[in-house]
Amino acid sequence: MFSNMGDMSKMLEGMQENAAKFQSELESKTFSVKSGGGLVEVSMNGKGEVIDLNIDDSLLEDKDTLQILLIGALNDASKMVQQNQKSSAMGMLGGMGGMNPFAGK
Repeated sequence: MFSNMGDMSKMLEGMQENAAKFQSELESKTFSVKSGGGLVEVSMNGKGEVIDLNIDDSLLEDKDTLQILLIGALNDASKMVQQNQKSSAMGMLGGMGGMNPFAGK
């Protein structure tokens, strides 16, 4: 598969560069969801970190509804992030020409 160790080293360097680019792209993306008709809005970055949260004042007196809407919004945003991570990872692998150095011949 590799004619020498230099080829393998170059491939690994390319993979590291792609991984760093992938991580940077994830951090720069924002995913926002609303629940309860916009009473709760959650924004996450591509790494799955909550970066913004807006709660309508009317929910501050109704803890049960707030909890339900917040859980729904967090779960929806998390699913969006996971789907993006999967599609981005598949795109990165496709960019390597489908090459899998660990697959047997």
